[in-house]
Amino acid sequence: MANAKEIKDRINGIKETQKITKAMYLISSAKMSKAKAELDKTRPYFNALQGEIKRIFRKAGDVESKYFYPDDAPEHTDGTFACLVITADKGLAGAYNQNVIKAANRLLAEHPDTKLFVVGEYGRHYFSQKNIPIERSFLYTAQNPTMHRAREICDVLLSEFLSGSVSKILLIYTDLKNGFETESKYVRLIPFHKDQFRTPENEKTVAVPFEFTPSVSAVLDSIMQSYISGYIYSALVDSFCSEQQARMTAMDGANRNADKLLKELSVQYNRVRQSAITMSITEVSSGAQAQRKKSQNGV
Repeated sequence: MANAKEIKDRINGIKETQKITKAMYLISSAKMSKAKAELDKTRPYFNALQGEIKRIFRKAGDVESKYFYPDDAPEHTDGTFACLVITADKGLAGAYNQNVIKAANRLLAEHPDTKLFVVGEYGRHYFSQKNIPIERSFLYTAQNPTMHRAREICDVLLSEFLSGSVSKILLIYTDLKNGFETESKYVRLIPFHKDQFRTPENEKTVAVPFEFTPSVSAVLDSIMQSYISGYIYSALVDSFCSEQQARMTAMDGANRNADKLLKELSVQYNRVRQSAITMSITEVSSGAQAQRKKSQNGV
């Protein structure tokens, strides 16, 4: 059994580590709150864009666009795909990064002809270590998602799509489902199916006709670029919030485990100290008893 000094040193070491995990929990909480506030500020704009796309299809439902599958056309399963993979810059966030990597590996297994576009140092390091080629690595931190960066990513991906280099753009990121649970998501970014923008039957129809300048397709293309940028920005922020939530959960679990370990070590320390005290008392009592015997025997 360890002596009292060793146990005390271990208790002090755990307490120092616990200070770090508690600080990381608070930092992640503050970062997540700030990021969610920024997303809430921009969300109404992109919701309005989605509404405008619905209005276009409502008044010009036969419009054709390169961003949409033709009516009743099946989803592409051939050709080269482009996939944007969003990871964190570091670990200590539970299974956050591993879940994204697993989804990316499943995609590569199902469709090897996929170009990877990566955000986050963790993903860059993983794919480089496994000798998996990366088409483009966006070399800025995943910690501070901005609309400007989302537009840069959108421009790169759309240039691949519009040039015909890829037939589909996919997105793998982590969704903060209900504020507490996270889930890695695999979605098709473009082409869209028109059903995604169909207007509900109970929605009020528009009586006044629209005029599109220079054309319906040109207006739709302009709106779609902003909409895709917004979707990417939302995914970046959502992933960042999910990372912070995962790190908060991991640090909270570490804190609880540390508390449990400290209780066990405190009990062990008290037992060792009590044993040492009992031994000292026994030694003193034995010495006193020996002295009395010697005095009684006249020694």
